[in-house]
Amino acid sequence: MALPLKALFFSSFISLVSISYSLLLPVTKDSATLQYVTQIYHGTPLVPVKLVLDLGGPFLWLDCSYGRVSSSNTPIQCGSIQCLTAKTSDCSHGGEASACRLAPENTITGVAAPGELAEDMVAVEGSEMVSPFLFSCAPKPLLKGLARGTVGMLGFGRTRISLPSSVGLHRKFAVCLSPSDGGAVFLENEIAGTDISKSLVYTPLLTDQILNSEQYFINVKSIRINGRGVSLGTITGGTGISTVVPYTTMKRSVYDIFTKAYIEAAASMDMSMVESVAPFEVCFRSESPVPAVPAIDLVLQSEMVKWRILGRNSMVRVSDEVICLGFLDGGDNPETSIVLGGFQLEDNLLEFDLSTSMLGFSSSLLGSSCSELKLNSTSRGSL
Repeated sequence: MALPLKALFFSSFISLVSISYSLLLPVTKDSATLQYVTQIYHGTPLVPVKLVLDLGGPFLWLDCSYGRVSSSNTPIQCGSIQCLTAKTSDCSHGGEASACRLAPENTITGVAAPGELAEDMVAVEGSEMVSPFLFSCAPKPLLKGLARGTVGMLGFGRTRISLPSSVGLHRKFAVCLSPSDGGAVFLENEIAGTDISKSLVYTPLLTDQILNSEQYFINVKSIRINGRGVSLGTITGGTGISTVVPYTTMKRSVYDIFTKAYIEAAASMDMSMVESVAPFEVCFRSESPVPAVPAIDLVLQSEMVKWRILGRNSMVRVSDEVICLGFLDGGDNPETSIVLGGFQLEDNLLEFDLSTSMLGFSSSLLGSSCSELKLNSTSRGSL
């Protein structure tokens, strides 16, 4: 099991400021599956349910047979406004009097199953707001592969029935993942105008991804390692951002070029390679709690706009003496050439503004952490 690199924390103004938000979802990392788990309250009476956080997921789906009956659960019929909002129009199986079908997918395993749209009450911790919320009832076998104790997945994707679109007017949220239990999702947040906004760099969210229109993509034009450009050849489409992929994956042709350049940069820093440790291919000997490793820059819309990945988000400690590059071979023909995984997102503040299609990112919070940011954030109360 991967061991976290010890972080070197610096005094930072970020720990002294706060994000103003309307709703906060706590996020923990499941050590067995490396999935990020959050909790909402569901049904009548409200009971806590644990769900896997899916940044690009189109909607909330859960196993409706997880041991209780909600008195407010309402099946949705075909032809209804709710069914049209969910963009599902398959009423051929029984006409408008039949149930509205909405097929959920376990994006961890890639398995989809028949499901039916329903509406029930949902609330989050620390809020007095209880609202009706659309979701899909899924069969129990779809839970296979999810973190122990979870009963479904909570989608934050670019759809009309995902959580960000359903709870507020501004369609804005921020994500700060932690390697342990200090992560959070801030809904209806207000970062603009605060000190922390000065540390964020902004890049457009791409909107022309035909195959995965509900997911989030940015335009990575090139990569630099220790300041040197790496010619990656053809990168098709945008670069995806995912919380269900544990480590960044790259198309094999891109991965081979990237790792070759990284190994050369590491050799120039006198780093000694060791045998691979699955699932990682590129590993080095290092007993230092804060090893000096090559810096990786994702160059975005211009040479001046870069997402910097330092050792905390590039190297995975697999033993007391070995660290490995946390980037994986994604095969010859993946749908997306590069997908940034959860490990690379940890202790980075990401602000998604769906109304302007912009992403703000912090590049490792300047030495602070998501748990500190969560503790210093303030609630505006319910929406």
